[in-house]
Amino acid sequence: MIESSNPSALRSQREITEALLALMHQYPYNDISVKQILIESKLARKTFYRNFESKDDVLLSIVRKDLKDYFGIVDGGSADVLSTIFSFVEKNREMLILLEKNDMLHVVLNCMNEYLLLHKTGTVSADNPFVGLFKGLDSEYLIALNIGAIWNVISCWVRQGMKDDPEYLKDTIAKYLKRLYDLPAGTSDLR
Repeated sequence: MIESSNPSALRSQREITEALLALMHQYPYNDISVKQILIESKLARKTFYRNFESKDDVLLSIVRKDLKDYFGIVDGGSADVLSTIFSFVEKNREMLILLEKNDMLHVVLNCMNEYLLLHKTGTVSADNPFVGLFKGLDSEYLIALNIGAIWNVISCWVRQGMKDDPEYLKDTIAKYLKRLYDLPAGTSDLR
């Protein structure tokens, strides 16, 4: 997405992203064309390409915007991480279900992994709860571990129709982490 603070550009970007999401309710993602997005949004081709490079760019902008909000909360350190994660999922339920329907949940994971670069370049707030946990360790691997583990839980939950209560999932994860934490130091056998 081409960044802009122009109100007209922002309105066009919103209309284009809404058009794509509306079309994804009706058609498989791979069958949607830029032309269909233009018809749905009632915008001109040049408007589309002033704001986005492609249909994939539109989808990525939606995912990145939602993740930016999520990471902003986590980075601020003012919220319980698991609650923030499940709040993000609940808030973006529709988008995640559409991505699952199109076998594209990996798009969110790929965008989450982009966050690794921010952490490695030091643009993460000292209030981020993971800063202390990762101190002195190779944070890139640990972030990948955290993101991969939680994303697999979320993916499983979405595939199952998000029927289980988020509190049940958070409680299960918390109990598992406590058991893992309570293992004696140097334990390599996780029986």
